[in-house]
Formats: sequence, C-alpha cells, structure tokens
Amino acid sequence: MAVAFRGGRGGVGSGQSTGLRSFFSYRIFISALFSFLFLATFSVVLNSSRHQPHQDHTLPSMGNAYMQRTFLALQSDPLKTRLDLIHKQATDHLTLVNAYAAYARKLKLDASKQLKLFEDLAINFSDLQSKPGLKSAVSDNSNALEEDSFRQLEKEVKDKVKTARMMIVESKESYDTQLKIQKLKDTIFAVQEQLTKAKKNGAVASLISAKSVPKSLHCLAMRLVGERISNPEKYKDAPPDPAAEDPTLYHYAIFSDNVIAVSVVVRSVVMNAEEPWKHVFHVVTDRMNLAAMKVWFKMRPLDRGAHVEIKSVEDFKFLNSSYAPVLRQLESAKLQKFYFENQAENATKDSHNLKFKNPKYLSMLNHLRFYLPEMYPKLNKILFLDDDVVVQKDVTGLWKINLDGKVNGAVETCFGSFHRYGQYLNFSHPLIKGSFNPNACAWAFGMNIFDLNAWRREKCTDQYHYWQNLNEDRTLWKLGTLPPGLITFYSKTKSLDKSWHVLGLGYNPGVSMDEIRNAGVIHYNGNMKPWLDIAMNQYKSLWTKYVDNEMEFVQMCNFGL
Repeated sequence: MAVAFRGGRGGVGSGQSTGLRSFFSYRIFISALFSFLFLATFSVVLNSSRHQPHQDHTLPSMGNAYMQRTFLALQSDPLKTRLDLIHKQATDHLTLVNAYAAYARKLKLDASKQLKLFEDLAINFSDLQSKPGLKSAVSDNSNALEEDSFRQLEKEVKDKVKTARMMIVESKESYDTQLKIQKLKDTIFAVQEQLTKAKKNGAVASLISAKSVPKSLHCLAMRLVGERISNPEKYKDAPPDPAAEDPTLYHYAIFSDNVIAVSVVVRSVVMNAEEPWKHVFHVVTDRMNLAAMKVWFKMRPLDRGAHVEIKSVEDFKFLNSSYAPVLRQLESAKLQKFYFENQAENATKDSHNLKFKNPKYLSMLNHLRFYLPEMYPKLNKILFLDDDVVVQKDVTGLWKINLDGKVNGAVETCFGSFHRYGQYLNFSHPLIKGSFNPNACAWAFGMNIFDLNAWRREKCTDQYHYWQNLNEDRTLWKLGTLPPGLITFYSKTKSLDKSWHVLGLGYNPGVSMDEIRNAGVIHYNGNMKPWLDIAMNQYKSLWTKYVDNEMEFVQMCNFGL
C-alpha cells in the first residue's frame, strides 16, 4: 500500500511540471506574434505617410486617423502650445478693444483721445496677427518656430495686452456711466414722445367733454320747452319793458344758449347789487333755446325789481350776410369744409387746431359783441359778461370809471412775454406786421365795460368788418373773437384794475384764493366749466351757490351740484 501511495504522488508532480512548461511556451509564442504584427503595422503606416506627401491631413482616413494625430502630436514643436495661447490672447483683446471703440463711437466720442488710442491699439493687434511668422506658424503645423522670434513676438503681444487692459480699466467706469446716460436720454425721449401723444389725446378728450351738451342741460331745456307747450297761455310774451332802453340804468349784455349758466350770472349780479332795481339784463340766445330761456325767467322772476329782456339773434334784422361778413363766411362752403371734413381723422393729429373747430365759432352768438351799438342804439354804456362768470360784488363802480375817451375797459392779461399780440395774430403777414405792435399787451373778453358813444364815434364796427373781410382765408388769425377784438380795439382799450376780473378758474388750479375773494368778477374760462363733471372742485362751490336749487326742473334733471 505504501509503495502504491508514493508512486501515485510522483506521477502527479511530473504531469503538473510538463503542463506549466507547455503553458509558458504558448504565451511566449503569442507575445512574439503580436509584436511582429505591431511592427508590421507600424512599418506600413510610416511607409504610407512617406509616399503620400500631398495628402490632406485635415481629412484623414478612418483607419489611420487616430495614429496620425498621435504621431503629429509627438513630432510638434513644444513652443506651439504657448504660441496658440498668445494668438488667442491677441484675438480676444482685439475683439474687446474693437467693442470699446464701437461704444465710443455710439457715445459720440469720435474726437476723444480714448477712441484714438483704442483704434491705434486695434490696428497694432491686427498687425501682430498678420505678421508672416505668426500667421504661418499658427496655420501650418509643419513650420517650426524659432525660440528667439517666439520670445520677441510673445513680448510684443504681452505689452499690447497689458496696454489694452490698462486702457479698459481706466475707461470702463466712464463708458458705463456714459452708456447709462445715453440709455437715460433714450428713455426720456421715448417718455416725452408718449407724453406728447397722451397730451394730444387728453386735449381731444377734454375738448369733447367740455363742448358736448351734458344730459342735465339737455334735460333742463326739454323740461322748460315742455312746460311752454303744456301751458301756452301762461307764457305769452309780455309787452316791452321801458327799462330796456333807459340809459340812466345799469345795462348788461349776456349772449348764450346755456339756460343754467345765464341764470347764475344774472342771479349773482342781483344778489350782490346794492340797488338791483336799477339793473337791466339783455339776454340774447338762439332760436332753439329762446322758449326755454323765456320760461325759466317766467317761472323764476328776478328778485328785488331787476329787469330782464330776452331775445333771439333773429330778432335783430340788420344782422344778415350782406351786412355782417362773419355771417357770410360762416355760411360759405369753404368754412363748412374746414369744420366738418375729416374732423375725426385729424382729431389726434393736431389738438391745437382742433379747438378752433369748436361749434361755438359757427354760432353768431359768439360774434354779437361786435354789434352792441347797433343792437342797443339808445344806450350809452353797457357791461358785457360771458356766461361762465360769477359776479361777487356790486359792480356799478365800472360805470363810474373814466375811460379817457377809450371804447373798451378791460383787464390786461399779459405778463412777461405771454399774452401779447404776437401770440394771437400772424405777424408774418405784412398787413398785420405794418399795423400792430407784437409786444402790445392783450386783454380779456368776459367782463368788458363799453362806451357805446365812443364806439360809434371811432366806427369800431366798420374796423371790425374791414379786418374780418381780409381774414376770410384765415391767414391773419385763427378763428375766435379775441384776435379780431384785439384788432378792433387796438389803442382804444383802457386798462382796468386786475381785481375787477380774475381769470383762469376753468383751467388753472393755482389761482390764489385771496385773489378770488377780492375779485369783482371771477371767470371760468377754459374747458373745465363749473356745470360740467370735469370742473375743478376747489372752485365749483363759488358757482353752485348761485344756482337756483329750488327750481323744480333743476332737481328733476339731476345736476349733481
């Protein structure tokens, strides 16, 4: 058994030794084979590279692409990596310098020293990039770069980069500030454009709201006319009042189609008059509102013995197109075209001229003021009042003022260069330029004491007709009554104390309350009339306190006062 056991162990050890030798011989054979294949492949690649010198290296074949890049990298010049970095730095700083130069041009700094420096630096960078040695070395990998040339080039590039960085650091804060200023200017310009557009739109909207007839006014007129129709016997015309032609009394002229406004003017005069029975009111309206006006004063007669005469424009027969140039012009097709053609289309384009398309300029009521001597031939003096005024004290002192032979007593409105003749008349026209002084002080319509005898003596109505005929094409002045008034009463106007007539309550929120309290007459000239919703609240109560709220139709028509 023992022999058998030892023999078995010796057989096994011999078999294992033989297997190991066979295994290692096989590995050596495989390694030698792979080495041979590697060397053969390497030899083929080198021979292929040498026999194809004109092959495009940028498009290597798929088989040898990796190998080719590997051997090119091994053969490259060690300075090329630094060269590529320097080239990239030069390119980046050239771009940055050009950008700052562009900002300088945008900011209108063309003549500045900084722009010149930036442009010179950009040229230097371009020159460096275009140097034959650098250009060929960067574009052609086969060209070796000499170390001395490289160091010289590197020094030049670094100097330029340093200079560029210093200039950019110095300029950055200034340029950023300038850019902010420019952006701010651009923003301001854009906002100004928007503001101008908004102002035009606002002017149009304000004009529409100011010149449209409010529902309450329309309601009042309809109620009054309805009352007249329902009770014709009650509202028969009374015989003429002799007081209407008595020159010893205080006479007022009020021309309007607004019933509530006229009632406030008349009521304010009567309530503040010391002797109201000596006051006579000549109210003239159009045919449409004549019945309503008469019914109002019939239902609400004046207190304390004051007198009122109500007529329509048509009652004055001398006012026809053959006598009054303005009537002839108002009826002309040319003027009708000016008012109505493309009015909606041009509304927002020219808000300034739009105000001259106000319907009141088509009404003869607005021009009656130039015919006062003919309308009231037996009177010597008359006080003209607009329908948007309120009388706050007894104004009989106006009749006692010595006008020094002048026709018109009015409050002047000029201050500095504002409200002078040059603003109302076209002084580029030779007739205007040769007849008037552009610096002459303008005055206000709305409260004017007229000496009718002096008017007749100076033939002011003839003067008015003369200039109105010349202005048929509107080259001397725009539409309205103030410009022809300034012409007609040029050098014929007596300046009154400003406390008699305070203006601006229809557009100026800054009128002093002290001025208002001391004023004889306050005037809501402007678009914000006190009977409209757009009236200024701080002034509205000065008007509403004279509204006859006990009148039943005022309550029914919801004036919201």
